[in-house]
Amino acid sequence: PAPVKPPDGGWGWIVLLGCFVITGFSYAFPKAVSVYFKELMKDFHVGYSDTAWISSIMLAMLYGTGPVCSIMVNQFGCRPVMLIGGLLASSGMILASFTTNIIELYLTAGVLTGLGMALNFQPSLIMLGTYFDKRRPLANGLAAAGSPVFLSALSPLGQVLLEKFGWRGGFLIMGGLLLNCCTCGAVMRPLDAGMKRKMEKTQDKYEAKEMLPIGGKSEEGISTTDGTKKAKKAKKKPRKGKKLLDFSIFSNRGFIIYTISKFILVLGLFVPPILLVNYAKDTGVPDTEAAFLLSIIGFIDIFARPACGMVAGLKWVRPHVAYLFSFSMLFNGLTDICSARASNYTGLVIFCVFFGISYGMVGALQFEVLMAIVGSQKFSSAIGLVLLIEAFAVLIGPPSAGRLVDALKNYEVIFYLAGSEVVLSALFLAMATYCCLNQGKKKEGPPEKNPPA
Repeated sequence: PAPVKPPDGGWGWIVLLGCFVITGFSYAFPKAVSVYFKELMKDFHVGYSDTAWISSIMLAMLYGTGPVCSIMVNQFGCRPVMLIGGLLASSGMILASFTTNIIELYLTAGVLTGLGMALNFQPSLIMLGTYFDKRRPLANGLAAAGSPVFLSALSPLGQVLLEKFGWRGGFLIMGGLLLNCCTCGAVMRPLDAGMKRKMEKTQDKYEAKEMLPIGGKSEEGISTTDGTKKAKKAKKKPRKGKKLLDFSIFSNRGFIIYTISKFILVLGLFVPPILLVNYAKDTGVPDTEAAFLLSIIGFIDIFARPACGMVAGLKWVRPHVAYLFSFSMLFNGLTDICSARASNYTGLVIFCVFFGISYGMVGALQFEVLMAIVGSQKFSSAIGLVLLIEAFAVLIGPPSAGRLVDALKNYEVIFYLAGSEVVLSALFLAMATYCCLNQGKKKEGPPEKNPPA
């Protein structure tokens, strides 16, 4: 059946709020858990690298289970998958509060909670794409702002819970907070089921009233129309089963270009914020001021994402949103390269301001560009496959940078390398989009008009 036209508002704003909360939990929660690492190291007698695996497993589950989420969404729909995901995420943290060793923490807080957040994150973006069309860039920008907002809220909250209730009590309360994912899943009302039936029903009744005289006969006419409609439905052949994972998107050149550029981007995008605090400490910046640098990035990021979404939604910008995305990546990469030799606190603050703006632009546009390339019908399969490919880059990029720092004892080289990777991804996306897609359209020429019958 033909999809319902996105309402671009109405209940869509509630869906947007749900997506904002889910995005916030998905991206901020693995980082916010790091507040508890010192206490976990004392209780379980393990090192920092052992506890850091909790966040790594969460992120690996968020990215690596993309195809599984796509299959489940295509089979059962977004709402049931999100409700199950919310329960899994919450139960993972609640069970983690009763663990006795680090392996149990990996399985509960890492695998269970990570899988639960993955089952929430992907369907929420799919629902956002079905409810918004004209205002979709703005909606994506507002939803993406959930990440910095929740990060700036969850980290201080985690510190307060740790001081008052210990890490076990903190995990238990965090598990309760994750039940809000179920509420967000409950508001994800599918468009096809509700709105389309209402529209058809009112249309049928209106037609019957227009065709028949007023009175008892009109009611008979309405019931007759309903009866014929049911009979037609009964005669219809059963629909073919929906594809669980649509691999035909690999025949889309735009999708291939996007995937390659995104893989190169992720190799270098997350490296600077991960190494920034240690870099600042090594240059002689006090601990509290070094930690404040990440807060600057988060604060700028909150405003950058919605603002970039509004710009991307402009009539003359939206057809060229891929070029805006490549510009934001180029801006981010050049910021890393230009700030590699920042040796004082003022230089690092300036870097954080520009990095926050460019990082927010990338975050606001990444899924908007993918939706524009593949369309809302194939988006569920596309995002699952893209996240799986990104998972390999996430596992390669930051750990490789950490090993290079240990080997070279030089942060400048890492910033140059990360910036170069991001710049390369920007240039590849812009050039490939222009050469492979735009030039191909020009060669095909405008479609010939059919002669009048």
